[in-house]
Amino acid sequence: MRSLSYPLCYSGIKWSKRVQHSHHVELIWLEDCRALAETLNFSRAAQRRNVTQPAFSRRIQALEQWTGTPLFERNRREVKLTKAGEVFNQQAIKLLRMIGTMHQTTLEAAGVSSPMLIFAATHCLSSTFFPGWIRKSQVEHVYETLKLVSDTLSACERMFLHGDAQFLLCHCHQNTLDHLTPGQFTSLKVGQDELIPLCVSTGDGVTPKWQLARQTKDVPLLCYSNDSGLGRIINHCPKVADAVREMKKVFTSDLATSLLAMVRAGDGVAWLPRSLAESDLMNGTLVNAGSEARDFSVPIEIRLFRPATPLPAAAEKLWHSLKRYRLKPG
Repeated sequence: MRSLSYPLCYSGIKWSKRVQHSHHVELIWLEDCRALAETLNFSRAAQRRNVTQPAFSRRIQALEQWTGTPLFERNRREVKLTKAGEVFNQQAIKLLRMIGTMHQTTLEAAGVSSPMLIFAATHCLSSTFFPGWIRKSQVEHVYETLKLVSDTLSACERMFLHGDAQFLLCHCHQNTLDHLTPGQFTSLKVGQDELIPLCVSTGDGVTPKWQLARQTKDVPLLCYSNDSGLGRIINHCPKVADAVREMKKVFTSDLATSLLAMVRAGDGVAWLPRSLAESDLMNGTLVNAGSEARDFSVPIEIRLFRPATPLPAAAEKLWHSLKRYRLKPG
């Protein structure tokens, strides 16, 4: 789904005496607002929007003039949304997605465009979960129109929030997906997994080289980047976050597969999904660095998200098929 940067506008809107001379808002301004709300930095937001910073600033000012109230607080140290800005940005995201859906469904109705069903999924789930799950769900009728985009959770969230994907597949644990508010998005639990602190054994296939139950200080940690969804989960789980803070970071990556390779090489401890390391656990190549007395494992869900607003017909049909599959016994 393309970014809505073409110069459409709504005309004839008057909200206050202050803006009587400005009767329209351009959709590119809404895109600008979203970019600044995400980056909280004028320079980075302007770069993302492919305009100069002065031009970008003028467009934000024009948007604020149209609304009749400041949307961002600016000072030398930081940029942040005002309360009005938070409300406006949420509504802008919703509106842009609705217009994108309207555009796509119109083209499909005219026969100009074939329906394209786009899933944004994290790297780990794209390889370990998605292929088997989509086959088992018996939705073969959409294979020719299905596209999977794999990236970090942060990138997948942006794509999903921008309306460039109808579905988001990711790991979840408690309140780690702050951007996906229940009123604007809904989700299905489609699987479950577990994050386990893994390392090589001392040679017997049972005893971990590093025993977190005894000591966490200075244990070599192979950790996820800030853009990683699994890293976000670890940081939000108190018992794990406390242990991680005492450990010594020796390697950082977006990819769980990269961390798995480093763990296999004996370079440290990493929290890895059981589904990814199942064979290593079965054959004793890797073992749990925790213990029954001090369990550092984290149960996680695999969830599929969609907007609460209507999707194009093909996407709605797929969603209902996936719901029926989930509700089947066994």
